[in-house]
Order: sequence, then C-alpha cells, then structure tokens
Amino acid sequence: MDVATVIRSKNSGPYELTFDIIFKDFETYNRAKEAQFISKSTFAPLYNIPEKNIISLVYFDPAKAVKITIVRPIPSGALGETDVYGAQQHAPLMQYDFNL
Repeated sequence: MDVATVIRSKNSGPYELTFDIIFKDFETYNRAKEAQFISKSTFAPLYNIPEKNIISLVYFDPAKAVKITIVRPIPSGALGETDVYGAQQHAPLMQYDFNL
C-alpha cells in the first residue's frame, strides 16, 4: 500500500495468469525499475514456480507498472482449480517487501 495503488491478478487466457503492479508515482516506479526490484528471480519464489514458467516480465513506463505473465498452474475451469477468473492470485505480492 505504500508504493503501489494497484496489485492485481487476472486471467490471460485459460493457460496463463497476469499480475499487475501499478506504482503510486513515477519516482517510486523508476527506482523499482532501475533496481530491477521485481525480476524473474524475485517473483518465482513468491509463487513457488520455476523461472521458466514466467512468460514475460515487463516494466511499462506509460502506466508506471510492472506486468508479469506466468503459466497458469492449473488451467482455468479444470478439475481442482479454485479461481476461474484468476482474480485472487495476487496475495503473495501483497506480502512482498516493497521497501524502496
């Protein structure tokens, strides 16, 4: 809550999840980007996934945001899947130490 106005997850098709972190201001975003604060090596352990399952990790300057897309562990709507829309998968990011 100190550095981001939005932290969310959502489907990016039935086999992918996308996470967005939208920073409060450009100063904080630029510090995070310069330090590569969010990277494959910091994101993968949060979700207990191998880095190869991170499809993309993009710093998007116009929106002062980071967008991460991963292979969905269980396809949307498959047996055993508990979040069809992928909208409840951002909780580990809420616990991430964004101490910039």
